[in-house]
Amino acid sequence: MKVVNTVFPTSEQFQDFFGAPDDGPFVMVNLLKFKAKAEYADGSDADLPGREAYIRYGAVVSGLIEALGGRIRYSGAVTGLLLGEVEELWDAVALAEYPSLAAFQAMAISPEMHAIEHHRKAGLAGQLNIRTRPAAGFEPLGARDEMRMWRPEQADAVN
Repeated sequence: MKVVNTVFPTSEQFQDFFGAPDDGPFVMVNLLKFKAKAEYADGSDADLPGREAYIRYGAVVSGLIEALGGRIRYSGAVTGLLLGEVEELWDAVALAEYPSLAAFQAMAISPEMHAIEHHRKAGLAGQLNIRTRPAAGFEPLGARDEMRMWRPEQADAVN
């Protein structure tokens, strides 16, 4: 398996992603890798850790997500790997719930997102964004106050 962290999707990835059927609420798994030091285009905050630049972005984007009816379900530091193998672990993981693909796209291309994108770009070395949907028989995460765990025996229900 080849893993490539990037900061922005290619135009083909963007069109493929947003050209997919909008099948309702989904959770985006964000695997984040930060730069050691933030790299702002204007050279400002040269001693700021990349993680801190991304936190500036995250503080605003969480409000944008909530305004469209979504929410941040989880955010935390990566502390270890039990299974599998990667050359380098991600620094953090975040789960963001969105009400629809259309809502996510509207946010992604909004002026408000454009206004904070420089913090994301300054702080991120790269990331993976993985769109997920609830397994059959499970409610979307937004429908409950607590997360419900997916169990391996439900694997056939996902496909």
